[in-house]
Amino acid sequence: MDDVSDEDGAGGRTGAPDNEVDEQFRALMEGLRTTLPGVQVLFGFLLALPFQSDFSTIASVDRFSYGVAFLSSAVASVLLIAPSAHQRVRGLVTGIPRRTRSHLETAVRLTVAGTAAFLVAIMASVHLVTSVRFGSVGAALAMSAIAGLAGWTWFFMPLVSFRRRP
Repeated sequence: MDDVSDEDGAGGRTGAPDNEVDEQFRALMEGLRTTLPGVQVLFGFLLALPFQSDFSTIASVDRFSYGVAFLSSAVASVLLIAPSAHQRVRGLVTGIPRRTRSHLETAVRLTVAGTAAFLVAIMASVHLVTSVRFGSVGAALAMSAIAGLAGWTWFFMPLVSFRRRP
């Protein structure tokens, strides 16, 4: 097991392994293993979309939705992959312990930001597809429903609902 400290950087103290940090980091990595395939499938779909023959016929608002979806899924991919990359690079390149409390906190922030970017990509993708198929009213309704569902299950429940329970 790697040494884990409360401080990072050159000259920082290296304490005994912190099992709680190690366990939380492993749980975070496991969660990312289930989230990343969804992001990557969406990104792959969006990569192929502009090469379809009908893509040039979509309205400018739909092209904007595509651009938001594409860029947001790329940002989500980068942010969600970052904690795993950090874990692999840190010890080898810097000699700093791979898992520290500050590293865990940074990884969690990157993951939350990546999740938010993924939500933006999903919403823009839903808007694009439903706008083309069902018009602007259908797109607004579908996007609102998905945003509400994701906001409730991804953010409200863990931040608010779970605090109310013992």
